[in-house]
Amino acid sequence: MGAVGLLYVGAVLFINGLMLLGKVEPRAAAIFNLFVGALQVITPTVLIISNPGRPLEILGASGIYLFGFTYLYVGINLLGGFDSTGVGYFSLFVAVMALGYAYANFTLLGDPAFGVIWLYWAYLWFLFFVLLGLKREQITRYTGWVTAIEGWVTAAIPAFMLLTGLWRFPNLFAVVLAVFGVVVFVALWPLTREKEPTAAAPAPSDEAMGARDRTHRPRWT
Repeated sequence: MGAVGLLYVGAVLFINGLMLLGKVEPRAAAIFNLFVGALQVITPTVLIISNPGRPLEILGASGIYLFGFTYLYVGINLLGGFDSTGVGYFSLFVAVMALGYAYANFTLLGDPAFGVIWLYWAYLWFLFFVLLGLKREQITRYTGWVTAIEGWVTAAIPAFMLLTGLWRFPNLFAVVLAVFGVVVFVALWPLTREKEPTAAAPAPSDEAMGARDRTHRPRWT
């Protein structure tokens, strides 16, 4: 993924994380999703057209579409007020494919740091699937924090380091990212996960109420 495009992936993930945390209004976030989504569709198209016969470059560019289509889908969904199920199940597809791109970075592309970053993205998009596809709203805050953090750790900071020539130790960065992800995301779980609402006690029936009047004690307890 190009460093410039990656920088704006960081921005949109940060904005979307804040939206899930209730800090940014959804329709306002939708506009930026459309901007970045369009960028992430145009960029890989240009890269693929300009690199015919270079399969590794095409492989790297092809993964960018996963993000571009996600952000376009999210932006349209938010503006149109559509059900989130489609975005959720598309996120499951992205999560599975991200595992493949992680493997490709570890083996074919020789970039372990971005192999770990793709694992981060696989985890994040799986959370989107659980939240939006399965409608498990109790993980909303957790997903918001993971999204905002990944915006910086997997995109904005690596992009800036690539642009300034500081991305020089991919093996070291891979280890640091792996440790950071495990520690932080595990620690966030109990701190941010909302409890599932408890079922309300069933209302007593008329017959039970009559029995209560006769015996002076509740029959439904």
